[in-house]
Amino acid sequence: MSQRAAQSQRALMGVRDLIVSGEIRAGSRLSELALVERLGISRTPLRAALAQLGQEGLVEAIPSGGYAVRSFSREEVIDAIELRGTLEGLALRLGAERGVPPARMSELQRLLDGLDEALRGDVEDMDFDRYVDLNASFHEKLWGLASQTIRREIERVTSLPFASPSAFLDKQAGVVEFRRSLYGAQTQHRAMVEAIALREGGRAEALAREHARLARQNLEFVLDQDRSLIRRVPALSLVVG
Repeated sequence: MSQRAAQSQRALMGVRDLIVSGEIRAGSRLSELALVERLGISRTPLRAALAQLGQEGLVEAIPSGGYAVRSFSREEVIDAIELRGTLEGLALRLGAERGVPPARMSELQRLLDGLDEALRGDVEDMDFDRYVDLNASFHEKLWGLASQTIRREIERVTSLPFASPSAFLDKQAGVVEFRRSLYGAQTQHRAMVEAIALREGGRAEALAREHARLARQNLEFVLDQDRSLIRRVPALSLVVG
């Protein structure tokens, strides 16, 4: 991954962490200068990160310019994750049943190979930034397997908080247990592509829905590591109990 891409990824996960941890409260206007100093990044990757977080539903543009942290409910988070899993599953089932052109299958295979390369070596040595970038590209390719109608609906759902398949947190990157879970995710990636190639629609759909549940497991992991988040960010209490 290039230095520019790494900076963008650092900005994205850094701001996301500040929001999820409760350090920046819902309704608060985000100061670019303060975030640049806090995260040690330049304005260009920060602005790209804020635009991405706007697509994820964590921040929203305000009339006077810039962004503010959006408030969201427990129901929005859990429903968004479930909706993404359902729609991704539908896209994969229809794609498998209708058949995917060889060129698109080659694109998916290329991304799988890149993800394997990012995960190569010991868990501490994986290229996490590259994994996040390629994972986003892989899922975007999956969304387009059925039709533009389904793709648009998935993109709409992933604009809700934590529904994005790449809504990782910066604090997760350095934890061995979390990194190890990415190998399981990659196994699911390969199984989904295999099911599509074999035109096993039902299997592809089930795998996609199971894969989407990793988003909720990621939130559970964060809470296991820092249960004070439950008090500071009420929306995260959905994963308790």
